[in-house]
Amino acid sequence: MKKAEPPHPAASSTRTSFWTTLVLTVIATYLLSRVIRPFAAALFIAAVLAGAVSPLYERLAARMGGRRNLASGVATLTVLLVVILPLAWLAVVLAQEVADGVSYVRRTLRSEGVGGLVADLPAPLRAAAQKVLDRLPQDSQELTQVAGAQGGRAASAVGGFVQATWTVVVQMVMMLIAFFFLLVDGPKLVNWVVEVLPLRRKQTLTLLTDFRKVTVAVLVSSIATSAIQAAVAFVGYLLAKVPNPMFFGFVTFLVGLVPAVGAGAVTLGAALILFLSGHPGAALFLVIWAIPVGLADNVVKPYLIRGGIQLHGAVVFFSLVGGLAYFGPVGLLAGPLIVSFFIAVVHMWTAELDDADHRSATPLLPHNREAEAEA
Repeated sequence: MKKAEPPHPAASSTRTSFWTTLVLTVIATYLLSRVIRPFAAALFIAAVLAGAVSPLYERLAARMGGRRNLASGVATLTVLLVVILPLAWLAVVLAQEVADGVSYVRRTLRSEGVGGLVADLPAPLRAAAQKVLDRLPQDSQELTQVAGAQGGRAASAVGGFVQATWTVVVQMVMMLIAFFFLLVDGPKLVNWVVEVLPLRRKQTLTLLTDFRKVTVAVLVSSIATSAIQAAVAFVGYLLAKVPNPMFFGFVTFLVGLVPAVGAGAVTLGAALILFLSGHPGAALFLVIWAIPVGLADNVVKPYLIRGGIQLHGAVVFFSLVGGLAYFGPVGLLAGPLIVSFFIAVVHMWTAELDDADHRSATPLLPHNREAEAEA
């Protein structure tokens, strides 16, 4: 019986090198994911925005004589002024209104008690509030104990809100910084990705081009859908005689840009204001009017996205819903990107299989036979 020959030293060394490289790759990937995880959403949004505005940025940089840092600073400042500051202003206004409401409740409770607070409520809510008040403890000491028991929860909720606000601010700052550098070094980054990925250059560029098409389609459709919702809601505000309809229309546009909130929430809020002001008929009309305002996000946006990328409307719709459900607000971009990435990979495999079939079906020419014999 023949003894098995020992493996060649070169083959053994190659196998050891392969597994060592694989282990190091897994470790490096894990450590890298831990490093970027705190700012993953900010980096993702920055990359999406940079890819979407890169053609405009390149034109701007060319007009500025190739000063890419200056052009990137102008683009970053524009995003700050046009997108972030209006949303921050809206958040500050809402927070100020909540703070004013809390201060009013405290002052009224100290001066007039719970009865005074109920007396100041609008007529539609006064009777219901009185029924709730009748079920509460009537002794002032018992009311104090109830308030003290809920004070800890209220303080915890306020602390959580402050922490969440600070987290959002940090993420916005990181997003702007990443956006600036991605614009400045965008071409270098693309070339690096092309060299690093184990794909053909054409495949990598096609993949990046598809990603950019999807991001542009999602961003443009989001802005257009929010504008349409604001216009429809503005007509409803005029018909319902909402006070300061221009302000509510602007707020509707801003909130429409925020995923998982929707412009219909502003319309319902305006209806609540009308109801509390003693206009139940106008409030009911605005509640009904909020239905087409909210449906525009589910009908118009998938249609507009489908116009920018080659996807079926139902696929776009479920990619948006699934992305929001799994990733949160970032899923508005991540959902269509993931679907587009899947389709691009399928096309790559199809092209590879077609090339393999073509090579196997092509008859060997004489010089090809000689080359095969030499091999």
